[in-house]
Amino acid sequence: MQFSLTKITAATTLALASLFTANAQIEDYKLPDFHKSEHKDLIASQENIAEQIKLKETLDYMDVLFREEEEPEEDIYVEGWDSQAVNCYTNAVIPDTKVIDVRNFCMPTMGYVTSPYGYRRRFRRMHKGIDLKVQIGDTIRAAFDGKVRLTRNQGRRKGYGLYVIVRHPNGLETVYGHLSKFLVKPDQYVKAGDPIALGGNTGRSTGPHLHFETRYMGIAINPAAIFDFENHTTHTDEFTFNKNNYQEARDYSPRSAKAKASSSKSSKVTASATYRVRKGDTLSKIASRNGTTVDRLCKLNGITRNTKLSIGKTLKVK
Repeated sequence: MQFSLTKITAATTLALASLFTANAQIEDYKLPDFHKSEHKDLIASQENIAEQIKLKETLDYMDVLFREEEEPEEDIYVEGWDSQAVNCYTNAVIPDTKVIDVRNFCMPTMGYVTSPYGYRRRFRRMHKGIDLKVQIGDTIRAAFDGKVRLTRNQGRRKGYGLYVIVRHPNGLETVYGHLSKFLVKPDQYVKAGDPIALGGNTGRSTGPHLHFETRYMGIAINPAAIFDFENHTTHTDEFTFNKNNYQEARDYSPRSAKAKASSSKSSKVTASATYRVRKGDTLSKIASRNGTTVDRLCKLNGITRNTKLSIGKTLKVK
């Protein structure tokens, strides 16, 4: 009896074990199908994920692109905006022409140009300087010997932010904007290449850069007309300022620019293509007066930089 009961118990246990094993096998068999179904649903929900990612990347890129075309700063030299301190040339008589010595030049920073001088159609405003790439904390240096005229802060999200204006003996003033820290004080004398500030992202700026301006008696001059930023030097030893060419920079508008462009087409045709050497002329002076370069003059006339110029000699300039 005892033996039979033991056998019955063992048989029952074996049957139950077989049942559990069978159920487990069934579940194991169903599991892959379940995963397949879940995976299929997941894939279906992500059919357009690549396009969504591409779209997001494109939108992000466009956002950065438009941010990088920064809204030009308000002109701090315009009469009416603290003009007594910033623009001290309001009532000054501006000469028609002025030859400016630019030999002792130092790059304010070695960064590349990120935004050129010129009119911004999107903002209907002139960008009266050049933006150079910097990192926050990069050293900003004086472009020429001179005296610090102003160190100011326009505000956290306004205009130039922290900026420095340096007046130079050659008649130019240089402006350095969006700084993070001043290293000089007003009335301090500096030499070309001396540290004057640290680069930053202050004021109306969407990324670290140096806003660099060149001014003559308050009138903005395209820095690229004077300096070769790619090669970190000046185009010529002297730059000739012409009031007729640069005065309109203060009141530039697309309409006036268009009218000027159309009226200048005929004048370009009749403009003199030669120049007669006068007493005191150098290749640098002649190049500046005629909107060309010394190398171009040499090439046009088959001469070198060391060629002695004879008074009365006619040179090709175009």
